[in-house]
Amino acid sequence: MMKKLKGGGSLPPKPSNVQLLKGLIGGFLGILTLGLLTQTTGSAWLMAPFGATCVILFAVPDSPLAQPRNVIGGHFVTAAVGLVALYTFGDSMLVMALAVGVAIMLMQYFRVVHPPAGANPLAVILAGQQAVGFDFLITPVLVGSVMLVLIASFVNNLGKENRWPVYWHGVSRQKS
Repeated sequence: MMKKLKGGGSLPPKPSNVQLLKGLIGGFLGILTLGLLTQTTGSAWLMAPFGATCVILFAVPDSPLAQPRNVIGGHFVTAAVGLVALYTFGDSMLVMALAVGVAIMLMQYFRVVHPPAGANPLAVILAGQQAVGFDFLITPVLVGSVMLVLIASFVNNLGKENRWPVYWHGVSRQKS
């Protein structure tokens, strides 16, 4: 068992200066845009998982986890799970654990796995019913994730050779 934990592979290649700059610019623009919208509208446009979403969108944009359907769908599904759990079962540790498990299962089922979205049920349940209602699904979740995807569409397509996203909906090549 312990031998398996040694690893054995090599580090990923060092990113180019252009890739580093895209990470900096993308993360900066994404969070700044949502932060400014929060300040100017009085509505919440930011949530902590969006910081981790920026890492995936701008540092590994070709990853399946960084595709628009995963970002938008993953955040939407998991926030919905958190809200249903909170309003149906309350805010116990057991409810939080079950909500995260169900959220992961549903992201897998709908093929919208996006790791930062796994934190959404916790964020919702820890905030509580006084802080979040079902409008949370629209702002910040849906509109915020769409805004990040739009910014990624701009940043990740800088340069002639770049094409992002890799896919939107895709065609299943596996039997269910």
